[in-house]
Amino acid sequence: MSYYLLAFLITLVVALILGPLVIAASKKIKASQTVLEYVKEHSNKSGTPTLGGIIFIVASLVALCFFTKNYTLAIIALASMFAYGILGFLDDFIKIRYKQNLGLKPYQKIIGQVGIATILAFFCYYSNLVGTTIYLPFVKTTIDLSWGVIPFIILVYLAVTNSVNLTDGLDGLAAGVSTSYLIGFVTLLFLYQKLAASTAMVEEFQNLIMLCFCVIGALIGYMSYNCFPAKIFMGDTGSLALGGLIASLAIFSRLELYIPLLGIMFVISALSVILQVLHYKRTKKRIFKMAPIHHHFQQCGVHENRITLVYIVITIMMSSLVVIISIFAGGLWKMF
Repeated sequence: MSYYLLAFLITLVVALILGPLVIAASKKIKASQTVLEYVKEHSNKSGTPTLGGIIFIVASLVALCFFTKNYTLAIIALASMFAYGILGFLDDFIKIRYKQNLGLKPYQKIIGQVGIATILAFFCYYSNLVGTTIYLPFVKTTIDLSWGVIPFIILVYLAVTNSVNLTDGLDGLAAGVSTSYLIGFVTLLFLYQKLAASTAMVEEFQNLIMLCFCVIGALIGYMSYNCFPAKIFMGDTGSLALGGLIASLAIFSRLELYIPLLGIMFVISALSVILQVLHYKRTKKRIFKMAPIHHHFQQCGVHENRITLVYIVITIMMSSLVVIISIFAGGLWKMF
């Protein structure tokens, strides 16, 4: 455990050091946030630097110094974070270059997301390290999806990356919820590594745990500059990278079905947008004042600090509940 904590602390310090450097560089190249004119609450955010995702993406590289042998899955998870981060960077670059709210066209972003997800899905399908089985929540039972694991994994990547992206709308929101999610998820990794079939797989799990600790440290360091009032935003560079990493960690450990439980606030953000769009197309009326739903609360006069805090607390509570049920109702306590 001390090894994990050391990695966490080093990554935290690296992120704290990188913060002012990335903020200064973003200001120098005028990589600032384009404010949505129809959201009056965002008027004071004009000129805030973006590309903050670079802070925790680069800081997460500290994990490379702590990986032991049998680190294939951790390296590929880190690579997926970079791949989705690059896609997000292209989106941010277009926004910055042309001073507009729209970067990549929706179909271009989807093609990029599906392309990365497809490569990773085929890796999982043909790899002995992952395979075609997934764990059912709260139990030690697995089900075999056979070739169906390929479209399933692609769907997971699409759902998670876009859900995290939609949650990134208030100071500290996406980073705070992601940190809370990862704390719960790394606890599950500690439990499920006991089920690993070989010493090599135990080490693979341990390296995934190490990566989680490093990313948590990087995110906490980043949040010192992103909490209200934010000095920098993560942009799509950060939100897509986080989504890619969260999906990869769950897929590589075969714990995909835990994502909607631990990441309940990601699910709510995505569902609010889906419901808003479907209801408006049908009735020409809106359910919420604005979607995702955190903007609805903001339009209702709730301060974004309070919204962010509630999102984080709910995520922590849900994660704690899931872990407790997994340990006792699922019988995982018998492994200790």
